[in-house]
Amino acid sequence: MENIKPGFFILFFFCLFYSFESAGQVVVHERPREPVISARPSAPAAGYVWVSGEYVWKVKNYVYVQGYWAVPPAHKTKWVEGRWRHRRGGWIWIPGFWK
Repeated sequence: MENIKPGFFILFFFCLFYSFESAGQVVVHERPREPVISARPSAPAAGYVWVSGEYVWKVKNYVYVQGYWAVPPAHKTKWVEGRWRHRRGGWIWIPGFWK
């Protein structure tokens, strides 16, 4: 181990981070059409937050999954909606997350 240069570890961790950052992202040439969204149902109880619909990769294309009401995982967290991001060669879906 003493013969391994420090630059090797930097390169290793950069590659490891980049592989996790891009994991699960599928590039498509055209974004799917905007979904037809029905009226949002009433919240089941106080304290629930609307989690917007998401696109999920199924076999060979993205499928839209309707939103739902959820209890935030922690106090003062907000739901950040997913979005399409343009990348070289097409589009990728960035999933929503709690912030």
